[in-house]
Amino acid sequence: MPHPALSESRITGAARLAGVIGWPVTHSRSPALHNHWLARYGLDGAYVPLPVAPGRLAEALSGLRACGFRGVNITLPHKEAAFALCDSLDDSARGAGAANTLVFTEDGRIHGLCTDGTGFLDNLRAHGVDPLAGPALILGAGGSARAIAAGLLGLGVPVTIANRTPERAEALCAALPGLARLDWADWAAALGRFALLVNTTSAGMGGTPALTPDLAAAADSLTVADIVYVPRLTPFLAAAEARGLRCVGGLGMLLHQARGGFSAWFGIDPVVDDALAALVGADIPER
Repeated sequence: MPHPALSESRITGAARLAGVIGWPVTHSRSPALHNHWLARYGLDGAYVPLPVAPGRLAEALSGLRACGFRGVNITLPHKEAAFALCDSLDDSARGAGAANTLVFTEDGRIHGLCTDGTGFLDNLRAHGVDPLAGPALILGAGGSARAIAAGLLGLGVPVTIANRTPERAEALCAALPGLARLDWADWAAALGRFALLVNTTSAGMGGTPALTPDLAAAADSLTVADIVYVPRLTPFLAAAEARGLRCVGGLGMLLHQARGGFSAWFGIDPVVDDALAALVGADIPER
């Protein structure tokens, strides 16, 4: 493996191309992340932001495939549309009901993956947390909750969800056999039953009120994870830290979920390390 300081990215007519599709896409940290890896490994390639308006995803994917792109990441608002446009789906995408990573195959097909679940699990392991340590409780019932729940269930971990809107929780339980449900008002009192607590709600993002959990009933061995990474120590994690519990922030999930796409497009399973975290998280406040 070349040393990062000695590696150089190079662009030729044979460059491998990939990117991230969203609307807007200016906020995406993926170009910095993937281009760091391209430079680190001295690869002939580029990863670019691709702003695509709603309703134009199919047209954009057709054009990118015609231009020789290896694939793309998909972010809001295109995830459901991308899932429907795939010719084949990885088990991760089927479980999550979404595709955030598309691979353009040599025969002109689109293969979809969802790397959110594996990214979450790899981030746990990178923090020394065994996902098999015991039952997990997930707060929220959106796309990220489904991907993480599917990943944990796939390992054989018992998973329960709690969501403020019961109908969304019930729909998620119907989509993932084996998933249990708690009423939102009851989850804090039930924490002693769980080894892992995961916040997948949007609380605290975009100026919304933060979620500050009541952790009085938690076992001392509970691990608390938040998929939100701005700030790095969210109010949710700060409450866990004050309680003396192990905390896992969301930035690592962002970094680890990118590995699957990079490996498929550029042929190398990249390393997530402190240099990458420092680059991608340079402007993220600690609190």
